[in-house]
Amino acid sequence: MSSEALYEQYKDALRRGHVAALRGQLDEALAAYAEAARIAPERVTPHTSAGAALLRHGRPGDAVRQFEVALAMGPGDEAALGGRAQALVALGRRREAAEAFDVLAETQAGAGRTADAVDAARRGLELAEGRERRRLLERLIARLQASEPAEPGRLALERALRVLEGLAVAPAVPSAAAVAETPMAPAQQPGAGEAADTAPEPPVGHAAVIALAPPPAPAGVSLDDLTARVEAASDAGQPGAAAEALLDLGALHMRDGRPDAALDAYYAAVSFDPGSPTLHLALARLYADRGWDALAAEKLDLLERLARLDGDEAAAGVAAAREARR
Repeated sequence: MSSEALYEQYKDALRRGHVAALRGQLDEALAAYAEAARIAPERVTPHTSAGAALLRHGRPGDAVRQFEVALAMGPGDEAALGGRAQALVALGRRREAAEAFDVLAETQAGAGRTADAVDAARRGLELAEGRERRRLLERLIARLQASEPAEPGRLALERALRVLEGLAVAPAVPSAAAVAETPMAPAQQPGAGEAADTAPEPPVGHAAVIALAPPPAPAGVSLDDLTARVEAASDAGQPGAAAEALLDLGALHMRDGRPDAALDAYYAAVSFDPGSPTLHLALARLYADRGWDALAAEKLDLLERLARLDGDEAAAGVAAAREARR
């Protein structure tokens, strides 16, 4: 049989595996992936795909074995590295999982995918605190900040800075070397504990953000209702409706004192509607409420740019309020 015909058989087996996995048919998926592995034993994808399917079906131990087979064949395969890390988390092997995320972060950074590397390093630090692990995250944050990232990179940066919440949040870091050698100082309120030559500035953006806060979640709507709305809109291919439901979900979390859950909802909403001024305003309000003034200021800067581009009324209002307090 020609190599081209074998490759077509391989692709067909993979396709059948993916379709079965999407339908929740684990046995059929594993059988198809095993067939693909027999046809092309040098390829890692059948093993990473089988590992992902096993992990989704609550079999992390079996998933780890599949990912390790893939890594023996391709040590730098990102899907296998990430999958193994996730499976180790599911098994409760936190320190091993943190080390796996460290390797993934270094691999992604080496490939120039700094935002992904920041996310991986953040996950590692969340799982197991360590001096070198913290320095790795800080170096990657510095690199990402220096690259002036687009919105996906900003989200990775924001999530990472949440992990470092007890440290000073600066709008820029001079260099990766400086971050590696000098820990960031504990955060202080402007003028706290010392005399100031001038009156301290009020928190950046508070007045503008609070004045233009998004409406609260609709009355009488439960978390389950909003979650169902998000899923239905996503399944129907309606990104605007999904973002709106997630915005309401975030407002409900904020009302009930769950700011971390609100952040997660807003981040998810950005993936559906990255240009929504109302959504960025909600994030800026949350940042300001938590004292993350540098991030609040950056969100207001983004809203000002949106105002210049499309003249959106809400964004223009934020820009005007921002100018008024300068």
